[in-house]
Amino acid sequence: MDEVSDKTADLRRAVYALLLVVACASITGRILTLDSARTPRQQSTPFQSANDRSRWSTIVALVDHGTFELDDVIFDEQGRRRSAWYSIDLVKHRGADGREHYYSSKPTLLTVLLAGEYWVVKLVLGLSLAENPLYVGRVMLILTNVLAFGVYLLVLAQLVERYGRTDWGRIFVMTCAAFGTFITTFSVTLNNHTLAAVTALLAIQQALYLWDKPRGQWWRYVVCGLFAALTAANELPALALLGVALAWKSPLKTLLGFAPPALLVAAAALGTNYWAHGTWKTPYAHRHDGPVIATLDANEELLAALNQGQLPPAIRDALSAKPNSAPSATTQVEPRTPNKRWVLWDEAQQLRLAVVASPEARQLQIRAWDNWYDYEGTYWNDEHKTGVDRGEPSRWVYALHCLVGHHGIFSLTPIWLFTLCGLWFAWREPERGLRPLAVLVAVLTLVVLAFYIVQRPEVDRNYGGVSAGL
Repeated sequence: MDEVSDKTADLRRAVYALLLVVACASITGRILTLDSARTPRQQSTPFQSANDRSRWSTIVALVDHGTFELDDVIFDEQGRRRSAWYSIDLVKHRGADGREHYYSSKPTLLTVLLAGEYWVVKLVLGLSLAENPLYVGRVMLILTNVLAFGVYLLVLAQLVERYGRTDWGRIFVMTCAAFGTFITTFSVTLNNHTLAAVTALLAIQQALYLWDKPRGQWWRYVVCGLFAALTAANELPALALLGVALAWKSPLKTLLGFAPPALLVAAAALGTNYWAHGTWKTPYAHRHDGPVIATLDANEELLAALNQGQLPPAIRDALSAKPNSAPSATTQVEPRTPNKRWVLWDEAQQLRLAVVASPEARQLQIRAWDNWYDYEGTYWNDEHKTGVDRGEPSRWVYALHCLVGHHGIFSLTPIWLFTLCGLWFAWREPERGLRPLAVLVAVLTLVVLAFYIVQRPEVDRNYGGVSAGL
Protein backbone atom coordinates (compact mmCIF):
# COMPACT_ATOMS: atom_id res chain seq x y z
CA MET A 1 0.00 0.00 0.00
CA ASP A 2 1.49 3.35 -0.96
CA GLU A 3 1.85 6.32 1.38
CA VAL A 4 -0.98 8.35 -0.14
CA SER A 5 -3.38 5.43 0.20
CA ASP A 6 -2.41 4.99 3.86
CA LYS A 7 -3.36 8.58 4.59
CA THR A 8 -6.72 8.26 2.82
CA ALA A 9 -7.73 4.83 4.11
CA ASP A 10 -10.55 6.22 6.27
CA LEU A 11 -11.89 8.26 3.37
CA ARG A 12 -11.84 5.20 1.11
CA ARG A 13 -13.75 3.13 3.65
CA ALA A 14 -16.33 5.90 3.94
CA VAL A 15 -16.76 5.79 0.16
CA TYR A 16 -17.12 1.98 0.29
CA ALA A 17 -19.80 2.32 2.95
CA LEU A 18 -21.64 4.93 0.90
CA LEU A 19 -21.53 2.74 -2.20
CA LEU A 20 -22.81 -0.26 -0.22
CA VAL A 21 -25.72 1.68 1.29
CA VAL A 22 -26.74 3.28 -2.01
CA ALA A 23 -26.48 0.01 -3.96
CA CYS A 24 -28.46 -2.00 -1.41
CA ALA A 25 -31.03 0.78 -1.04
CA SER A 26 -31.44 0.90 -4.82
CA ILE A 27 -32.10 -2.84 -5.03
CA THR A 28 -34.46 -2.65 -2.03
CA GLY A 29 -36.40 0.17 -3.67
CA ARG A 30 -36.78 -1.83 -6.86
CA ILE A 31 -37.98 -4.87 -4.91
CA LEU A 32 -40.57 -2.80 -3.04
CA THR A 33 -42.10 -1.69 -6.36
CA LEU A 34 -42.35 -5.16 -7.91
CA ASP A 35 -45.86 -6.16 -8.98
CA SER A 36 -46.48 -8.69 -11.74
CA ALA A 37 -50.25 -8.05 -12.01
CA ARG A 38 -51.28 -6.78 -15.43
CA THR A 39 -55.04 -6.51 -14.74
CA PRO A 40 -57.07 -5.92 -11.56
CA ARG A 41 -58.20 -9.56 -11.63
CA GLN A 42 -54.68 -10.97 -11.51
CA GLN A 43 -52.99 -11.77 -8.22
CA SER A 44 -50.23 -9.30 -7.37
CA THR A 45 -46.86 -10.95 -6.86
CA PRO A 46 -43.19 -9.90 -7.06
CA PHE A 47 -42.46 -12.81 -9.41
CA GLN A 48 -40.70 -11.73 -12.59
CA SER A 49 -40.39 -14.79 -14.81
CA ALA A 50 -41.10 -18.47 -15.29
CA ASN A 51 -37.69 -19.14 -13.77
CA ASP A 52 -38.42 -17.70 -10.35
CA ARG A 53 -42.11 -18.73 -10.36
CA SER A 54 -40.88 -22.32 -10.59
CA ARG A 55 -38.93 -21.81 -7.35
CA TRP A 56 -41.64 -19.82 -5.57
CA SER A 57 -44.30 -22.44 -6.26
CA THR A 58 -42.02 -25.19 -4.89
CA ILE A 59 -41.36 -23.18 -1.73
CA VAL A 60 -45.13 -22.90 -1.14
CA ALA A 61 -45.65 -26.60 -1.89
CA LEU A 62 -42.92 -27.62 0.55
CA VAL A 63 -43.93 -25.45 3.50
CA ASP A 64 -47.71 -25.23 3.08
CA HIS A 65 -48.37 -28.70 1.61
CA GLY A 66 -45.35 -30.75 2.73
CA THR A 67 -44.47 -31.96 -0.78
CA PHE A 68 -42.48 -31.10 -3.89
CA GLU A 69 -45.58 -31.78 -6.03
CA LEU A 70 -46.87 -28.55 -7.55
CA ASP A 71 -50.33 -29.64 -8.74
CA ASP A 72 -52.27 -27.86 -5.96
CA VAL A 73 -50.18 -24.69 -6.30
CA ILE A 74 -50.14 -24.13 -10.05
CA PHE A 75 -53.71 -25.33 -10.76
CA ASP A 76 -57.01 -24.32 -9.15
CA GLU A 77 -59.83 -26.66 -8.09
CA GLN A 78 -61.19 -26.75 -11.65
CA GLY A 79 -57.78 -27.72 -13.08
CA ARG A 80 -57.14 -24.29 -14.61
CA ARG A 81 -53.70 -22.75 -14.52
CA ARG A 82 -53.00 -20.13 -11.88
CA SER A 83 -51.17 -17.58 -14.00
CA ALA A 84 -49.40 -16.04 -11.00
CA TRP A 85 -47.84 -19.39 -10.09
CA TYR A 86 -47.69 -21.49 -13.26
CA SER A 87 -44.31 -21.79 -14.97
CA ILE A 88 -42.92 -23.38 -18.11
CA ASP A 89 -39.93 -24.53 -16.04
CA LEU A 90 -41.72 -27.73 -15.04
CA VAL A 91 -41.28 -31.46 -15.39
CA LYS A 92 -43.86 -34.22 -14.98
CA HIS A 93 -43.19 -37.74 -13.73
CA ARG A 94 -44.53 -40.44 -11.43
CA GLY A 95 -44.26 -39.66 -7.76
CA ALA A 96 -43.98 -41.82 -4.68
CA ASP A 97 -47.76 -42.48 -4.81
CA GLY A 98 -47.43 -44.06 -8.27
CA ARG A 99 -49.26 -41.22 -10.01
CA GLU A 100 -47.90 -38.46 -12.24
CA HIS A 101 -47.35 -35.00 -10.77
CA TYR A 102 -45.77 -31.71 -11.77
CA TYR A 103 -42.44 -30.62 -10.27
CA SER A 104 -40.02 -27.75 -10.68
CA SER A 105 -37.12 -28.43 -13.04
CA LYS A 106 -34.78 -26.32 -10.88
CA PRO A 107 -32.03 -27.79 -8.67
CA THR A 108 -33.46 -28.60 -5.27
CA LEU A 109 -30.88 -27.58 -2.66
CA LEU A 110 -31.34 -23.81 -2.96
CA THR A 111 -35.12 -24.19 -3.04
CA VAL A 112 -35.08 -26.27 0.15
CA LEU A 113 -32.91 -23.65 1.89
CA LEU A 114 -35.27 -20.89 0.77
CA ALA A 115 -38.22 -22.94 1.98
CA GLY A 116 -36.56 -22.92 5.41
CA GLU A 117 -36.34 -19.13 5.19
CA TYR A 118 -40.03 -18.93 4.25
CA TRP A 119 -40.95 -21.17 7.19
CA VAL A 120 -39.26 -18.71 9.57
CA VAL A 121 -40.81 -15.67 7.87
CA LYS A 122 -44.25 -17.28 8.00
CA LEU A 123 -43.77 -18.09 11.68
CA VAL A 124 -42.65 -14.55 12.56
CA LEU A 125 -45.04 -12.53 10.38
CA GLY A 126 -48.00 -14.91 10.51
CA LEU A 127 -48.46 -14.46 6.75
CA SER A 128 -48.44 -17.17 4.10
CA LEU A 129 -46.77 -16.78 0.74
CA ALA A 130 -49.77 -18.28 -1.06
CA GLU A 131 -52.20 -15.68 0.33
CA ASN A 132 -49.83 -12.71 0.58
CA PRO A 133 -47.22 -13.26 -2.14
CA LEU A 134 -46.59 -9.57 -2.75
CA TYR A 135 -45.53 -8.82 0.83
CA VAL A 136 -43.96 -12.11 1.86
CA GLY A 137 -42.15 -12.38 -1.46
CA ARG A 138 -40.67 -8.90 -1.12
CA VAL A 139 -39.50 -9.65 2.42
CA MET A 140 -37.79 -12.83 1.25
CA LEU A 141 -36.13 -11.10 -1.70
CA ILE A 142 -34.70 -8.46 0.63
CA LEU A 143 -33.51 -11.05 3.15
CA THR A 144 -32.02 -13.24 0.44
CA ASN A 145 -30.62 -10.95 -2.22
CA VAL A 146 -30.03 -7.58 -0.59
CA LEU A 147 -28.29 -8.97 2.49
CA ALA A 148 -26.21 -11.30 0.34
CA PHE A 149 -25.19 -8.41 -1.92
CA GLY A 150 -24.20 -6.37 1.12
CA VAL A 151 -21.95 -9.21 2.27
CA TYR A 152 -20.51 -9.41 -1.24
CA LEU A 153 -19.50 -5.73 -1.21
CA LEU A 154 -18.03 -5.98 2.30
CA VAL A 155 -15.83 -8.93 1.35
CA LEU A 156 -14.82 -7.31 -1.93
CA ALA A 157 -13.82 -4.14 -0.07
CA GLN A 158 -11.41 -6.19 2.04
CA LEU A 159 -9.84 -7.72 -1.07
CA VAL A 160 -9.65 -4.34 -2.80
CA GLU A 161 -7.87 -2.88 0.22
CA ARG A 162 -5.45 -5.78 0.26
CA TYR A 163 -4.55 -5.91 -3.42
CA GLY A 164 -5.34 -2.40 -4.70
CA ARG A 165 -2.59 0.11 -5.34
CA THR A 166 -4.31 3.47 -5.73
CA ASP A 167 -7.32 5.19 -4.28
CA TRP A 168 -8.80 5.70 -7.74
CA GLY A 169 -8.37 2.05 -8.69
CA ARG A 170 -9.92 0.74 -5.48
CA ILE A 171 -12.94 3.05 -5.63
CA PHE A 172 -13.42 2.34 -9.35
CA VAL A 173 -13.57 -1.41 -8.71
CA MET A 174 -16.02 -0.99 -5.83
CA THR A 175 -18.23 1.34 -7.89
CA CYS A 176 -18.36 -1.13 -10.76
CA ALA A 177 -19.14 -3.98 -8.37
CA ALA A 178 -21.96 -1.96 -6.79
CA PHE A 179 -23.61 -0.79 -10.00
CA GLY A 180 -21.93 -2.24 -13.08
CA THR A 181 -22.64 -5.98 -13.16
CA PHE A 182 -25.64 -8.24 -13.65
CA ILE A 183 -25.70 -9.14 -9.97
CA THR A 184 -27.85 -6.06 -9.42
CA THR A 185 -30.04 -6.96 -12.40
CA PHE A 186 -30.81 -10.41 -11.03
CA SER A 187 -31.21 -9.23 -7.43
CA VAL A 188 -34.92 -8.46 -7.88
CA THR A 189 -35.71 -12.10 -8.69
CA LEU A 190 -35.38 -15.35 -6.77
CA ASN A 191 -32.39 -16.79 -8.60
CA ASN A 192 -29.25 -18.83 -8.14
CA HIS A 193 -26.81 -16.38 -9.74
CA THR A 194 -26.78 -13.73 -7.01
CA LEU A 195 -26.02 -16.19 -4.22
CA ALA A 196 -23.47 -18.00 -6.39
CA ALA A 197 -21.57 -14.74 -6.93
CA VAL A 198 -21.46 -14.17 -3.17
CA THR A 199 -20.33 -17.68 -2.26
CA ALA A 200 -17.74 -17.61 -5.08
CA LEU A 201 -16.19 -14.45 -3.66
CA LEU A 202 -16.21 -15.85 -0.12
CA ALA A 203 -14.45 -19.00 -1.34
CA ILE A 204 -11.88 -17.02 -3.33
CA GLN A 205 -11.19 -14.74 -0.35
CA GLN A 206 -10.18 -17.74 1.77
CA ALA A 207 -8.34 -19.42 -1.11
CA LEU A 208 -6.16 -16.37 -1.71
CA TYR A 209 -5.19 -16.28 1.95
CA LEU A 210 -4.42 -20.00 2.00
CA TRP A 211 -2.41 -19.79 -1.20
CA ASP A 212 -0.11 -17.27 0.45
CA LYS A 213 -0.12 -19.14 3.75
CA PRO A 214 -0.90 -22.82 3.08
CA ARG A 215 -0.28 -23.64 6.72
CA GLY A 216 -3.04 -21.27 7.73
CA GLN A 217 -5.83 -22.05 10.16
CA TRP A 218 -7.92 -25.16 9.58
CA TRP A 219 -11.16 -23.18 9.70
CA ARG A 220 -10.21 -21.33 6.52
CA TYR A 221 -10.04 -24.62 4.62
CA VAL A 222 -13.46 -25.56 6.00
CA VAL A 223 -15.01 -22.21 5.03
CA CYS A 224 -13.39 -22.33 1.60
CA GLY A 225 -14.66 -25.86 0.95
CA LEU A 226 -18.16 -24.97 2.12
CA PHE A 227 -18.56 -21.88 -0.05
CA ALA A 228 -16.84 -23.42 -3.07
CA ALA A 229 -19.31 -26.33 -2.95
CA LEU A 230 -22.28 -24.01 -2.50
CA THR A 231 -21.12 -22.10 -5.58
CA ALA A 232 -20.92 -25.32 -7.57
CA ALA A 233 -24.39 -26.31 -6.32
CA ASN A 234 -25.81 -23.05 -7.74
CA GLU A 235 -23.64 -22.72 -10.84
CA LEU A 236 -22.76 -26.17 -12.15
CA PRO A 237 -19.42 -25.40 -13.85
CA ALA A 238 -18.18 -23.27 -10.95
CA LEU A 239 -15.12 -23.64 -8.72
CA ALA A 240 -14.01 -27.15 -9.62
CA LEU A 241 -10.34 -26.16 -9.83
CA LEU A 242 -10.17 -24.42 -6.47
CA GLY A 243 -9.86 -27.62 -4.44
CA VAL A 244 -7.23 -28.95 -6.86
CA ALA A 245 -5.16 -25.79 -6.48
CA LEU A 246 -5.28 -25.92 -2.67
CA ALA A 247 -4.48 -29.63 -2.66
CA TRP A 248 -1.32 -28.88 -4.63
CA LYS A 249 -0.26 -26.44 -1.90
CA SER A 250 -1.35 -28.42 1.15
CA PRO A 251 -2.76 -31.91 0.40
CA LEU A 252 -3.47 -32.94 3.99
CA LYS A 253 -5.30 -29.81 5.09
CA THR A 254 -7.27 -29.75 1.86
CA LEU A 255 -8.27 -33.37 2.35
CA LEU A 256 -9.25 -32.94 6.01
CA GLY A 257 -10.51 -29.34 5.93
CA PHE A 258 -11.73 -28.46 2.43
CA ALA A 259 -13.13 -31.82 1.33
CA PRO A 260 -15.59 -32.70 4.17
CA PRO A 261 -17.82 -29.58 3.90
CA ALA A 262 -17.67 -29.81 0.11
CA LEU A 263 -18.81 -33.43 0.24
CA LEU A 264 -21.51 -32.46 2.75
CA VAL A 265 -22.93 -29.90 0.34
CA ALA A 266 -22.73 -32.39 -2.53
CA ALA A 267 -24.59 -34.95 -0.42
CA ALA A 268 -27.25 -32.35 0.44
CA ALA A 269 -27.69 -31.45 -3.24
CA LEU A 270 -28.05 -35.09 -4.27
CA GLY A 271 -30.14 -35.94 -1.23
CA THR A 272 -32.68 -33.17 -1.76
CA ASN A 273 -32.92 -34.14 -5.44
CA TYR A 274 -33.69 -37.73 -4.44
CA TRP A 275 -36.19 -36.46 -1.86
CA ALA A 276 -37.98 -34.46 -4.54
CA HIS A 277 -37.83 -36.82 -7.53
CA GLY A 278 -36.99 -40.29 -6.23
CA THR A 279 -33.81 -40.44 -8.31
CA TRP A 280 -30.23 -39.18 -8.04
CA LYS A 281 -30.36 -37.73 -11.55
CA THR A 282 -31.48 -34.11 -11.85
CA PRO A 283 -34.52 -33.23 -13.99
CA TYR A 284 -32.16 -31.82 -16.65
CA ALA A 285 -30.90 -35.39 -17.20
CA HIS A 286 -34.43 -36.68 -17.94
CA ARG A 287 -34.96 -35.22 -21.39
CA HIS A 288 -34.81 -38.33 -23.55
CA ASP A 289 -36.70 -41.60 -23.93
CA GLY A 290 -35.69 -44.44 -21.61
CA PRO A 291 -34.35 -47.96 -22.26
CA VAL A 292 -35.79 -50.13 -25.04
CA ILE A 293 -38.51 -52.51 -23.83
CA ALA A 294 -39.40 -54.15 -27.14
CA THR A 295 -38.63 -53.87 -30.85
CA LEU A 296 -40.85 -54.84 -33.78
CA ASP A 297 -40.97 -54.36 -37.52
CA ALA A 298 -42.90 -51.39 -38.81
CA ASN A 299 -45.27 -51.25 -41.77
CA GLU A 300 -47.65 -48.70 -43.29
CA GLU A 301 -50.71 -50.21 -41.60
CA LEU A 302 -49.11 -50.09 -38.16
CA LEU A 303 -47.88 -46.48 -38.63
CA ALA A 304 -51.28 -45.38 -39.90
CA ALA A 305 -53.00 -46.84 -36.82
CA LEU A 306 -50.61 -45.04 -34.49
CA ASN A 307 -51.10 -41.73 -36.32
CA GLN A 308 -54.86 -42.17 -35.92
CA GLY A 309 -54.49 -42.63 -32.16
CA GLN A 310 -55.08 -46.40 -32.20
CA LEU A 311 -53.03 -49.05 -30.40
CA PRO A 312 -52.12 -51.77 -32.95
CA PRO A 313 -52.49 -55.41 -31.77
CA ALA A 314 -48.81 -56.05 -32.56
CA ILE A 315 -47.71 -53.44 -30.00
CA ARG A 316 -50.28 -54.64 -27.46
CA ASP A 317 -49.00 -58.22 -27.82
CA ALA A 318 -45.36 -57.13 -27.56
CA LEU A 319 -46.06 -55.21 -24.34
CA SER A 320 -48.22 -57.95 -22.82
CA ALA A 321 -45.20 -60.26 -22.93
CA LYS A 322 -43.18 -57.80 -20.79
CA PRO A 323 -43.56 -57.52 -16.98
CA ASN A 324 -45.37 -54.40 -15.70
CA SER A 325 -45.92 -53.11 -19.24
CA ALA A 326 -49.17 -54.73 -20.36
CA PRO A 327 -51.55 -51.99 -21.60
CA SER A 328 -55.16 -51.81 -20.47
CA ALA A 329 -58.21 -51.39 -22.69
CA THR A 330 -58.14 -47.63 -22.05
CA THR A 331 -54.55 -47.03 -23.21
CA GLN A 332 -54.38 -43.93 -25.41
CA VAL A 333 -52.01 -43.19 -28.28
CA GLU A 334 -50.83 -39.59 -28.67
CA PRO A 335 -48.91 -38.83 -31.88
CA ARG A 336 -46.01 -36.46 -31.22
CA THR A 337 -44.30 -36.41 -34.62
CA PRO A 338 -46.04 -38.18 -37.55
CA ASN A 339 -44.27 -41.45 -38.46
CA LYS A 340 -41.53 -40.76 -35.88
CA ARG A 341 -42.71 -40.77 -32.26
CA TRP A 342 -45.85 -41.58 -30.27
CA VAL A 343 -46.76 -41.63 -26.58
CA LEU A 344 -48.73 -44.50 -25.01
CA TRP A 345 -50.65 -43.32 -21.96
CA ASP A 346 -52.54 -45.64 -19.64
CA GLU A 347 -54.24 -43.42 -17.07
CA ALA A 348 -55.60 -46.31 -14.99
CA GLN A 349 -52.10 -47.68 -14.40
CA GLN A 350 -50.38 -44.28 -14.66
CA LEU A 351 -48.13 -45.95 -17.22
CA ARG A 352 -46.49 -43.91 -19.96
CA LEU A 353 -44.31 -45.33 -22.75
CA ALA A 354 -42.70 -43.97 -25.90
CA VAL A 355 -42.85 -45.55 -29.36
CA VAL A 356 -40.05 -44.36 -31.62
CA ALA A 357 -39.54 -45.16 -35.28
CA SER A 358 -36.12 -45.74 -36.81
CA PRO A 359 -34.91 -43.11 -39.33
CA GLU A 360 -36.14 -45.25 -42.22
CA ALA A 361 -39.39 -46.12 -40.37
CA ARG A 362 -38.62 -49.83 -40.76
CA GLN A 363 -38.54 -50.63 -37.06
CA LEU A 364 -40.36 -49.42 -33.99
CA GLN A 365 -38.78 -49.27 -30.56
CA ILE A 366 -41.00 -49.25 -27.48
CA ARG A 367 -39.12 -47.39 -24.76
CA ALA A 368 -39.61 -46.78 -21.06
CA TRP A 369 -40.68 -43.23 -20.24
CA ASP A 370 -37.91 -40.87 -19.16
CA ASN A 371 -38.67 -37.60 -20.98
CA TRP A 372 -39.97 -35.53 -18.09
CA TYR A 373 -40.25 -32.39 -20.24
CA ASP A 374 -42.80 -34.04 -22.57
CA TYR A 375 -46.25 -33.61 -21.05
CA GLU A 376 -49.65 -32.18 -21.97
CA GLY A 377 -49.32 -28.48 -22.72
CA THR A 378 -45.54 -28.48 -22.37
CA TYR A 379 -43.65 -25.56 -23.83
CA TRP A 380 -40.57 -27.67 -24.51
CA ASN A 381 -41.75 -29.56 -27.59
CA ASP A 382 -40.17 -28.26 -30.79
CA GLU A 383 -43.47 -27.05 -32.20
CA HIS A 384 -44.13 -24.87 -29.13
CA LYS A 385 -40.71 -23.27 -28.63
CA THR A 386 -40.27 -19.73 -29.82
CA GLY A 387 -37.43 -17.25 -30.21
CA VAL A 388 -34.09 -18.10 -28.65
CA ASP A 389 -35.51 -21.30 -27.13
CA ARG A 390 -35.41 -22.93 -30.55
CA GLY A 391 -31.61 -22.83 -30.40
CA GLU A 392 -28.97 -21.12 -32.52
CA PRO A 393 -27.92 -23.34 -35.48
CA SER A 394 -24.51 -21.73 -36.00
CA ARG A 395 -21.88 -22.07 -33.29
CA TRP A 396 -19.99 -19.11 -34.78
CA VAL A 397 -23.04 -16.86 -34.56
CA TYR A 398 -23.70 -18.13 -31.06
CA ALA A 399 -20.11 -17.38 -29.99
CA LEU A 400 -20.37 -13.87 -31.48
CA HIS A 401 -23.53 -12.98 -29.59
CA CYS A 402 -22.33 -14.63 -26.37
CA LEU A 403 -19.20 -12.43 -26.41
CA VAL A 404 -20.01 -9.11 -28.09
CA GLY A 405 -23.55 -9.40 -29.48
CA HIS A 406 -27.05 -9.10 -28.04
CA HIS A 407 -26.25 -11.37 -25.07
CA GLY A 408 -22.55 -10.55 -25.04
CA ILE A 409 -20.48 -10.73 -21.90
CA PHE A 410 -18.37 -7.81 -23.08
CA SER A 411 -21.08 -5.81 -24.85
CA LEU A 412 -23.56 -5.91 -21.96
CA THR A 413 -20.95 -5.65 -19.19
CA PRO A 414 -17.95 -3.88 -20.77
CA ILE A 415 -16.17 -3.63 -17.41
CA TRP A 416 -14.97 -7.19 -18.07
CA LEU A 417 -12.75 -5.83 -20.86
CA PHE A 418 -10.56 -4.44 -18.09
CA THR A 419 -10.35 -7.96 -16.66
CA LEU A 420 -8.36 -9.06 -19.71
CA CYS A 421 -5.79 -6.38 -18.90
CA GLY A 422 -5.89 -7.30 -15.23
CA LEU A 423 -5.13 -10.95 -15.99
CA TRP A 424 -2.09 -9.90 -17.97
CA PHE A 425 -0.74 -7.64 -15.23
CA ALA A 426 -1.42 -10.27 -12.55
CA TRP A 427 0.57 -12.80 -14.58
CA ARG A 428 3.49 -10.44 -15.15
CA GLU A 429 3.78 -9.49 -11.46
CA PRO A 430 3.87 -12.76 -9.48
CA GLU A 431 5.09 -10.95 -6.36
CA ARG A 432 1.59 -9.48 -5.97
CA GLY A 433 0.29 -12.99 -5.24
CA LEU A 434 -2.49 -12.83 -7.83
CA ARG A 435 -1.00 -15.04 -10.54
CA PRO A 436 -2.85 -18.19 -9.28
CA LEU A 437 -6.15 -16.30 -9.32
CA ALA A 438 -5.43 -15.06 -12.84
CA VAL A 439 -4.82 -18.62 -14.00
CA LEU A 440 -7.99 -19.82 -12.26
CA VAL A 441 -10.13 -17.09 -13.83
CA ALA A 442 -8.67 -17.60 -17.31
CA VAL A 443 -8.99 -21.40 -17.25
CA LEU A 444 -12.52 -21.40 -15.86
CA THR A 445 -13.61 -18.76 -18.37
CA LEU A 446 -12.29 -20.79 -21.29
CA VAL A 447 -13.76 -24.02 -19.94
CA VAL A 448 -17.21 -22.51 -19.41
CA LEU A 449 -17.26 -20.81 -22.82
CA ALA A 450 -16.10 -24.01 -24.53
CA PHE A 451 -18.74 -26.02 -22.68
CA TYR A 452 -21.66 -23.77 -23.63
CA ILE A 453 -20.54 -22.81 -27.13
CA VAL A 454 -18.82 -25.95 -28.45
CA GLN A 455 -20.16 -28.86 -26.42
CA ARG A 456 -23.86 -28.07 -26.05
CA PRO A 457 -26.33 -29.21 -28.78
CA GLU A 458 -28.33 -26.74 -30.84
CA VAL A 459 -31.38 -26.81 -28.58
CA ASP A 460 -29.26 -25.63 -25.63
CA ARG A 461 -27.59 -22.79 -27.54
CA ASN A 462 -30.30 -20.37 -26.41
CA TYR A 463 -28.32 -17.51 -24.81
CA GLY A 464 -29.64 -18.47 -21.39
CA GLY A 465 -33.22 -18.03 -22.57
CA VAL A 466 -35.17 -14.77 -22.42
CA SER A 467 -32.71 -13.36 -19.94
CA ALA A 468 -30.68 -10.25 -19.16
CA GLY A 469 -27.47 -11.99 -20.15
CA LEU A 470 -25.81 -15.31 -20.85
